[in-house]
Amino acid sequence: MADKNILGGKIRQIRETQNMSVEDLANNSNTSTDLINKLEEGALVPSLTPLMQIARALGVRLGTFLDDAPHNGPVVVKSGESDDVVRFSGNCDTCESSTLDFFSLAKDKSDRHMEPFIIDVHPGSGEVNPSSHEGEEFIYVLSGQIEILYGKDSFTLSTGDSIYYDSVISHHVHAVGTEDAKILAVVYAPY
Repeated sequence: MADKNILGGKIRQIRETQNMSVEDLANNSNTSTDLINKLEEGALVPSLTPLMQIARALGVRLGTFLDDAPHNGPVVVKSGESDDVVRFSGNCDTCESSTLDFFSLAKDKSDRHMEPFIIDVHPGSGEVNPSSHEGEEFIYVLSGQIEILYGKDSFTLSTGDSIYYDSVISHHVHAVGTEDAKILAVVYAPY
């Protein structure tokens, strides 16, 4: 999995450019030095919430970890062209496999405020750990079925269904049953 995880090098590069130690980043992001080290080494599939905390501590957008050569014009992604994938573990601090595969639809757009993704949602295994972060999320189910735990509520969505919610409320997204699902997700997270 480490060879497929492109985030670690970008986190290290930004941290070092800012002359920030691993300990400083861990303290500023309310995470652990062990987590930062494992992410930078590519030894851990990250959870989205700590990644957002790390981005905020570094003073960058979450999408900065996905960007290659940003530009100011429109970004067009045609069907089948988005072969860059970022894998997340959902909300698991020790997962070694992905439960969410994110395909960025705007990774080259500079100064964006939204993060649009096509996400392959794999069935989870084990304990569900909802998390929260600043911002808002919009999800549209392209195929399959997902469940969203949101606060004390649960929403089951099928193909064609959508949901828009405040991310500050504890939430968790996972596929229902044993089949993968595919969603369009737009995440807004102030930085």
